[in-house]
Amino acid sequence: MTSTMRFLQEKAGSFFLFGPRGTGKSTWLKATYPNALSFDLLDPALRREFLSHPEYLKERLAGHHRQVKHSRDADTSLTVVIDEVQHVPALLDVVHQLIEEKTPWRFVLTGSSARKLRRGASNLLAGRVSRAEMHPLMAAELGDAFDLDYALSKGTVPLVWYADNPSDTLAAYVALYLNEEVQAEALVRDIGAFGRFLEAMSFSHASQLNLSAVARESGVNRQTIANYLEVLEDLLLGFRLPVFSRRARRDLVAHEKFYYFDSGVYQSLRPRGPLDRAEEVAGGALEGLVAQHLRAWAAYRNDGEKLYYWRTRHGSEVDFVVYGQKGLWAFEVKHSRRVDRKDLRSLRAFREDYPEAELALLYRGDEPLEIDGIVVLPCDTFLRNLKPWNDPLTGEKL
Repeated sequence: MTSTMRFLQEKAGSFFLFGPRGTGKSTWLKATYPNALSFDLLDPALRREFLSHPEYLKERLAGHHRQVKHSRDADTSLTVVIDEVQHVPALLDVVHQLIEEKTPWRFVLTGSSARKLRRGASNLLAGRVSRAEMHPLMAAELGDAFDLDYALSKGTVPLVWYADNPSDTLAAYVALYLNEEVQAEALVRDIGAFGRFLEAMSFSHASQLNLSAVARESGVNRQTIANYLEVLEDLLLGFRLPVFSRRARRDLVAHEKFYYFDSGVYQSLRPRGPLDRAEEVAGGALEGLVAQHLRAWAAYRNDGEKLYYWRTRHGSEVDFVVYGQKGLWAFEVKHSRRVDRKDLRSLRAFREDYPEAELALLYRGDEPLEIDGIVVLPCDTFLRNLKPWNDPLTGEKL
């Protein structure tokens, strides 16, 4: 995979690094810790060995530590990388013990699924091991190589972005999860039903979540769909946005919105037919691309910002609200090359309730505008300028 300068910053001490498959975790780790002692649990032989004897990790580290003490190589590292640790959760017990014993090791534990790590030693490690997240590429990380239309079609997962044949790689991406995570780890009983669920969820992308409707589309009961959604989120393939209700002055909806984590993954799962309008699919892709960028921006800042949406029961909706110690921002996204005042109705309503907020409408046009005191920005420009250390609208350092 091509190396790109990423905005993710290393953490002090031991930490988990979560992120979907292909987002560049291993590439970043090799660049950041070139001399680390690494264990890749995607290696079947190594995985079998640790599954049978997780305590073997202690023996390997003891041997390496002996080598370190007798080495004159200043680059010899005491950092241990365990890649895709969810495949051998018992290793977390060993890591926990080594941390409790105050050994000199620093652990970086990566995972593309939190399903098997939500209980047991991962909870024991809480407070001792921090958490970081790797997201799909941001436009600002790609610089001049960023292409908005390409990103909307293929997404920005590095595995796909840099592939020789992006279309084939994207088509195989979800199958990789179905085969190597869902089926191999027995996360669901009926892999066919789960596949139908993934397709049905594409109609909920960038929309309020209605589990009953998804259940009807998938042909399974609502409780099963709730369990499938939990699996989907544990696999880091999708996420939900809650309603922003702080100091609410209006009657708000209660339902969350759902997004696939990458616009390309959404496009690959979304069926097309004579009843599907192209602009509807494209609009969902654009809104999802903005969502994944804002989500990455907040994660890489690591300063407590949270992502929401806002919708009243009377139909006023703002696609994204970002709230944190440093500010309050509200964004509306329009897949249109023209904007008029009626498109700003929801942002004006939000401003009435939250005059402190910075507001922006993002559209497919080429010119920055200001209408009724609200900034209107080309989506391409906004994404290219979005960097974790800056205000997302003014570009000033936060």
